[in-house]
Amino acid sequence: MIELLQYDFMRRALVAALLVSVICGVLGPISVIKRSVMTTGGIAHGAYGGLGLAWFMGWPPRAGVYGAAVLLAAMATWMERKAPNRSDTVMGMIWAVGMATGVIFTDLTPGYGTELTSYLFGSILTVSSGDIAIMAALALGSLGLVTLGFRPVEAFLFDRTFARTKGVPVGFIDLTISLLTSLAVVAVIRVVGLIMVIALFTMPSALVEKSCRSLASMMALSVLASLFFCLSGLWISVAFDLTAGAAIVAVGGLITVAKRLIS
Repeated sequence: MIELLQYDFMRRALVAALLVSVICGVLGPISVIKRSVMTTGGIAHGAYGGLGLAWFMGWPPRAGVYGAAVLLAAMATWMERKAPNRSDTVMGMIWAVGMATGVIFTDLTPGYGTELTSYLFGSILTVSSGDIAIMAALALGSLGLVTLGFRPVEAFLFDRTFARTKGVPVGFIDLTISLLTSLAVVAVIRVVGLIMVIALFTMPSALVEKSCRSLASMMALSVLASLFFCLSGLWISVAFDLTAGAAIVAVGGLITVAKRLIS
């Protein structure tokens, strides 16, 4: 695999693996603790509707999928405030309807969209410089969130009522996390695909959570675990000519299940 580093696509893949690991390692534990994994999945799959619409209208696919993700994140935040007991039901509907809408728009559009397929199944080996730039911005945003506002975020995650009494801007933090997570999900889709994106957000946290005594240590170990999954899966995909996204998730799944069985 070392000799492949002479190629631009492999260097971009390694950079993408590092950036995605930071994104998932930081935002994944937040989603798990916040119990918003279903919401994250709903946004990821619902955004496929925006992708299909963009393809149908002749717009850049990236604009459609990111635009839909932002809209759905705002909707999810509103639903959690207005009807917290029904948010999972609504996100389940968004999950299904978004996918159905995307498929219908794709069927109505002549031709075959290879970029649409890359969003469905992911392809870390074909990420572009534009994808890298977006991932870098989201990685910096994630690190900035937990570096500059770690204490407020921690208070928000573990006790919203207490955080509100201490003057923590709970609503602002909630919306910021939702928007950042929704954009991050779309970015990670380019690596492992729409079908498997939730796995990369949750498996590192599931692997390390019992070994951590604080949110900070959970995030740090999740970054390392995610990086190991990505690099190992990438190596396996190149060595055995497998789909990189599937290999990454398979490695993570096997390690996580094995640790659960042993511990």
